[in-house]
Parts: sequence; C-alpha cells; structure tokens
Amino acid sequence: MSDSGPCPERYRPISAYALIGDCHTAALVSDHGSIDWYCPTRFDAPAVFCRLLDDQRGGLFQIAPPPPFSTRRRYVEASNVLETTFATAHGRVRLTDLLPVQRRTADHAGYDVSSCGRILRRVEALAGDAEVELRFRPTFDFARPNVGELAATAFGALARHGQQQLELHCPGVELTADGQGGLQGRLRLGAGEQCWIVLSDLCQAEGREPPDPDQCQEQLAQTLEYWQEWAESCTYRGPYRDQVLRSALALKLLTYEPTGALVAAPTTSLPEDLGGERNWDYRYTWLRDSSLILFALLTVGYEEEAQDFIQWLEGVTQRDPHRPLQVLYTVDGEREVPERTLDHLAGYACSRPVRVGNAAASQRQFDIYGSVLNAAELHYRAHGLRDQRHQAGLLCPTPEVWALLRDLVEQAAQRWEEPDNGIWEVRGRQQQFLYSRLMCWAALDRGIRLAQAHQLPAPLARWQRIREEIRAAILERGYDRRLGAFTQAFGSQALDASALAIPRIGFLPATDPRVRSTVERIRQALTQNGLVYRYCTDDGIAGGEATFALCSFWLVDALALQGRLDEATELFERVIGYANDVGLLSEEIDPVQGLLLGNFPQGFTHLGLIQSAVLLAQAARHGPEEEAQSEADRAGRAGRAAAGGHPRHRGGT
Repeated sequence: MSDSGPCPERYRPISAYALIGDCHTAALVSDHGSIDWYCPTRFDAPAVFCRLLDDQRGGLFQIAPPPPFSTRRRYVEASNVLETTFATAHGRVRLTDLLPVQRRTADHAGYDVSSCGRILRRVEALAGDAEVELRFRPTFDFARPNVGELAATAFGALARHGQQQLELHCPGVELTADGQGGLQGRLRLGAGEQCWIVLSDLCQAEGREPPDPDQCQEQLAQTLEYWQEWAESCTYRGPYRDQVLRSALALKLLTYEPTGALVAAPTTSLPEDLGGERNWDYRYTWLRDSSLILFALLTVGYEEEAQDFIQWLEGVTQRDPHRPLQVLYTVDGEREVPERTLDHLAGYACSRPVRVGNAAASQRQFDIYGSVLNAAELHYRAHGLRDQRHQAGLLCPTPEVWALLRDLVEQAAQRWEEPDNGIWEVRGRQQQFLYSRLMCWAALDRGIRLAQAHQLPAPLARWQRIREEIRAAILERGYDRRLGAFTQAFGSQALDASALAIPRIGFLPATDPRVRSTVERIRQALTQNGLVYRYCTDDGIAGGEATFALCSFWLVDALALQGRLDEATELFERVIGYANDVGLLSEEIDPVQGLLLGNFPQGFTHLGLIQSAVLLAQAARHGPEEEAQSEADRAGRAGRAAAGGHPRHRGGT
C-alpha cells in the first residue's frame, strides 16, 4: 500500500464524522462531505465504503467543492437529517444527507420499497456560482482486492459484486475514471439551483423507478416528519434538553427496525488507543448494552423500542430454547459471530488489526441478567405498551415474556458465584467480578418486584433468600476495608469504575460511607483531568486505552446522589464538552488531547448522558434526601418530573 505521509495525519478525526441512518443501517459522513463508512441493508453487512479503516484502499462517496473551503454542520431541527454548508471564495454550497426512513406498512408486514436502501444527497448553491467535485469509489466486501465491477453509465454509475448492485444517479455530472479504481466528475450550479444525487441498493427493491427530484423532495419531507414526530415523544423538559434529545436520536439510529434489535455502535475497529490493537466490532446486539439503552430511552418517554426488543428477545429464546442466552447476537438473532481480522486493511490511523465479528459472544458475562430485568421491570411498571392484563393499575408481562424473564432470574440465582469475564469482556482469566455479582443481585431484586407487583408465579422465598446471600457476599468479599473501596472482583485489591454504579443499581445509597470512600478512591486512582478510566489492571490485551465516557457519567451520578450537585454539574459539562459539533460522542476520550476514540457514536456513552442529565435534574429538584431510592424508582419519574431543573442550566426548547 502506498504511503503518502504520516498515517494518523491522513485520517479525519473521529469527531469529524456525523451519523445518518434509517434504523436498518447507517453511514458516517465527514465534515468534508465524504461518506467513509457504509454497510448496505444492515449494520453488520460488509462495508462498501470503508475509507474510515484504510484511507488508501477503502471506498468513499464524496461531494464537496474543490478546496480550500470551510464547513459548518447541523442536524435539521430535531432529526437525523444532516446539513453541511461549505463556504468558498466563490460562494456557499449546502449538502443535505439522509437515508430515508423505511416506514412500516399499515399491517406492519413490510416496508415502502420506494425508500428502501437509498442514500439521498441534495446539493444547493446558496450564494454565487457553485462547483462541486464528486468522487465515487465503492469497494465491496471491506475493500478486498479485485472484488466488484464499476462502470460509468448514461445516468451516473453502476457497481456490481455478485448479487449486490449499487446504482448512482447524478444528473448533469459526467463521470470519468480517477486512476484509483473509482469515478470522478464535477457539477456546476448557479445561485438558487439544486441537484439530487442518489445512491440506490438495487438488491433492496428490484425494478423500482429511477429517482426523480419530486420523489426525493417528498422522501426528505417524510423523513423529517418521522424524526420530528419521534422527537416530540420525548418527555424530558429539564436542563440540557438539547443534548438529551440528540442522544436519544442517536440511540434510535442504533435500532434495527425489522427485528427490534439494537447495536452497540454502527462501526468496527475504531481504536481505543491510536496505533493500538484494542479495535473491536460493535455492530451487534449485546443484551447488556441494549437493556441499558432501553432503560435510558424509557426514562425519557420512549416505550415502543422496549416492546420491540422484548419481542426480539422472545424470538431469540424460542429459536433455540434449550441453549442459554449468550452475550451478543446478530441483529436478526443469530448466534454465530466469528471474530476474524482483515489483514489487508491498514486500520483507522494505522491501528491494527481490523476485526469483524466478536469473540465475546462465547464469553460468560453474568451481569446481562440484571441488565435485562432492570429494563423490563421499569418497562412493565411505568411505560409498557397497554394490553388487557391490568392489575392494580400496572401493566403485566404476558405469560410468554414472564417465562423468559423468570428463566433469567433463575440463571442469575444459580450462577452468581461462578467466575466470568465481566462487563468489560476481559480476555484474561475469569474472576468473580463485583459488577457481575451486583447485577445478579439486581436480577433477583427486579424479578421479585415484578412477581409481587403482578402476582406472577415465582419461588419468591427462595429468590429472596438468594438475593440476601448475594448481598452478604458482596458486602463481605467485595469491599476491602484496608483499601476503603469496593474492588474489581472478590479477593482483589484492584479498583474498577463499575463500582460507581452501586447507588444507581439501588444496592446501597450513595451516602453510605463505603460508597463515599469508593468514589474517592476511584477519583484518586482512576481519573485524569476529571475523566474516568475503567480500570488499570492486566486484562489479557496489549496496550492501553483512553478514559471511558460512560464511567465518567457514572461518576457524575455518584456525586449528584451524594448531594454534591455543583461538582456533578461541573463534571457533566466537562464530559459533554467533548461532543463534536453535531452533539455526538464516541466510546472513549483521550483526557490529554481531548480526542474522541473508540467506536462512534457509542450507545453506552449516549445512554450515560441521558441518565446523568435526568438524575442531575431530579437531584436539583428534590435534593439528596431521595438518594437512597433505587435507580428504577428514581428514573421512572425523572424524565417527566425534571421540568424544574437546575436554575443555572436551562437548555433546549
């Protein structure tokens, strides 16, 4: 591969990207108007544009004026439609990017194929005569050598690889070979003129008519309407509403509408450390991540996503009822996600290896039980879809769903003492990780609540006994008195930021002396410039990582629940200050350079932002006397009750 300069400098910063999507898949668009990441049809499909992972071999689809130019970006109102405005010496050009939302038909049996599998890009000359350059180089199957064909046509271009076909419509642009395996051309517009450029996946809707400007304009209007209607359902009216709503919109983009699954992030192999090997594929459905995302969305009024996910989970268990749940699945519920490396790709900023698939699917992670039960308990108590099973004013799980949830409680009850790989999916030795024990306790606790609230069949006496056994073990073996902190695992003296979640889980109040001292020890040992690292122990993988954004939000929560609202607010504002110009955050943050690192945008991070904003609003409104309440008790009300908020920080409309 040719080398045209220092590797990191050849790549746009992760913060330079924005996300567009249609709840089937998503694309990353740089601030230079280049789509550098796109997997047609579904999140975990092979990429056809992957310059994000190799700036030489990876494909791209760029529309931008000839340099030099400056840019300004925004999402159109409360939507996931992106606008990039370029300013040049000759005028201003606006590029509007979207994937039309694929609405379900009235009977929910399918989708309107006229909008399926398309990327719409509108170019407008706002001032002066505009000239833009178009570069189109699809590289099928993650840019494997000698894969696919590309040819210019009368309407634009046609690319083929096996059964997959991409059709580019770019009226008024004559495309010619660019000498690098792609096509290029120029478009000239006078002031006030516009042009639609459309990329269609022909495999999604065989035989449909070529796009025309009126149809494109209609799909833009429908997509804006869809997102704005969805945004209006947000019940949160407190401080930082703009950031909360943007995070909710980003989380919605991580949903796979056909099945109700959610992916952890839309990308693979964006590094946790530049040049390092901690590069993972997050385009799958983790039970933990999905449950935490749903909990966050439920706190601000979103219900249907939880119902869809529960139906997805039912389908997964019914497909193979004799096999235990695993950590992660494909978006359509398949178990097989073999991990392999793509050695022909250089990696983002030369961070290798590039991985697809994820070996964590075969790990033991017992925190998943509590994560699912925590979200389900909130869903059925406060937000679930209404059916005919009302008891005492509450919404009741169906017998089928209760059988599933009850089985998860039973697994937690039976396995809580076993070692596992933990929430951070360590690839070193298994341990009795504290967070896994906490979430097994939570699974029993939420299962008991559900059974009691809805008079559901359950061995309550045994569950209550085991819940207390877990509690006693955590207090005796999970807390190191000499260290003055809850530790990473039973018998360990290592610190782990996951202990910050103890008060949010409802295991102990934030004012408990053991929780207070744990918070202080973590601040002393695991923070830099206020941001929080997950841990500082050997996890079986070479190299280091940056601070973990979710853990920083967990520290915000712990401080707020202790009544230290000024400190919590200051830290919250510091963390959200690292968001890029369109409000998106990645998995990790370099605490020295301020770089966004890891897969992007990251569901973990945006759910943490939502929960911290809601908690800050409630803490300001009600004070620390409510700290001892469990997370579910607080969060169920906070999204609706936060309208008062902190008087110094009233954000949004």
